Amino acid sequence: MSITQQYLLDIHRARQLGEPAPPAPGAHDWQAVREWHDRRRFRAVLAGRPAHGRLRRALRRWWSLWPRALG
Repeated sequence: MSITQQYLLDIHRARQLGEPAPPAPGAHDWQAVREWHDRRRFRAVLAGRPAHGRLRRALRRWWSLWPRALG
């Protein structure tokens, strides 16, 4: 049985029982990846290594665009 078939079966069962429908497969994939990444960063800090995260990437991206924005 594929993921889609299982999802359709779960929706049908939820409707029969009057329960809310389950979330679609893949609906929370990005959240799971972000939580996994945050956990890796947390473990890096506990191990004494610098944490490289979204803020540092955003600042680096912003800084690389800065000279082009001025001229």
